[in-house]
Amino acid sequence: MAHLVTRALVLREVNYKESDKILTVLAEGQGKRTVKAQGCRRKNSPLSASAQLLVFSDMTLYDYQDRWALKEAATAAEFRGLRSDLEKLALGAYFAEVAEAVSEEGIETPGLLPLLLNSLYALDKLDKPSAVVKAAFEMKLCCLTGYEPLVDGCAVCGEENPEKPRLNLSEGVLHCDRCRRELEDGGISMPLDVPSLTALRYIAYGDPKRLFSFQIPEESLGLLAGATESFLLTQLERSFRTLDFYKGLRG
Repeated sequence: MAHLVTRALVLREVNYKESDKILTVLAEGQGKRTVKAQGCRRKNSPLSASAQLLVFSDMTLYDYQDRWALKEAATAAEFRGLRSDLEKLALGAYFAEVAEAVSEEGIETPGLLPLLLNSLYALDKLDKPSAVVKAAFEMKLCCLTGYEPLVDGCAVCGEENPEKPRLNLSEGVLHCDRCRRELEDGGISMPLDVPSLTALRYIAYGDPKRLFSFQIPEESLGLLAGATESFLLTQLERSFRTLDFYKGLRG
């Protein structure tokens, strides 16, 4: 019987039968895995803590009838601060849904699990606005999954610091407001200003270990947040129910 020892974060949990769950996890070196947690809903089950959404655990899995089953687990991080704040929990669930959407079964996306863990930690422990964490997560995820935008200068005229910069959502390029019509596919673009463009470049090109170490004025944060969310949704060509729920909580 094949065994696998790994560390994994629960992206989704679905109740199954009377006392089981089917988990979708993101595992180190493994990518996305579907795992059956048998008996985890029973009282005093040793698997119950690790079989919850957004819990990171050391897991021992075994191959049972062509499906991975959870044999042993010990929690490494529970991100308790999220569980006492509904907005943060909803945002964490959005991060998990996006990560599941871009992951393939059994194929690792390098950097994705650290990005997700660091983003959850930032929501849980760092004194950062949730909008900063959300914007950084969205843009860095796009970069890790092959949708990195070109924001080092205007795609039309080459100006490094274009006047009234905009991010084209479909083409994934930066351009001046005046150069908008020169793009082959004009499409929809989102306005930026100097601070939001600087932050966008920092997220895309900077050290991932210092992803949230930037300052941005509140009015510019609104532009950054609008651009990163719209860019991610456009590139992935889908919506997310958890994002709708999170935005509903914020009114």
